[in-house]
Amino acid sequence: MGQKKIITKTEEDIKPVTEGVVSASKKSTKKQVINGVAHINISYNNTLIDISDLKGDILAWSSSGLLGFKGARKSTPYAANMVAKDVFEKAKKYNLMNIKVVVKGIGPGRESAIRGLAGTGLNLTSIQDATPIAHNGVRRSKPRRV
Repeated sequence: MGQKKIITKTEEDIKPVTEGVVSASKKSTKKQVINGVAHINISYNNTLIDISDLKGDILAWSSSGLLGFKGARKSTPYAANMVAKDVFEKAKKYNLMNIKVVVKGIGPGRESAIRGLAGTGLNLTSIQDATPIAHNGVRRSKPRRV
């Protein structure tokens, strides 16, 4: 079919394997993010906040269910405030300074989540509302004939 190549290894090419020794050639570089985006998803049942860099890669996220709130307490303004503080603590290692806030959804903790992020010491550059609004939607059903 084709020519076969035979490769012979010399003793210099073969490195001895030492057991128990792990080489630390991989350097751990911490990602430095100065500007970020906080996406706040608020529904009637839960609050989700995630912080990403400007490309969209998630740095940290948290929700009220993750913090131990159950049932109707997940949608309270207090839970939204606690989620904002928790997600900031997780994102603190990236040296975040400025943040743009994008709020999506309607819920009782909407304003409280923004206040929680503002109270952590971050500079809020802008607050944007991305709540989906229906434009007429589907066609109505025809009237019933009796």
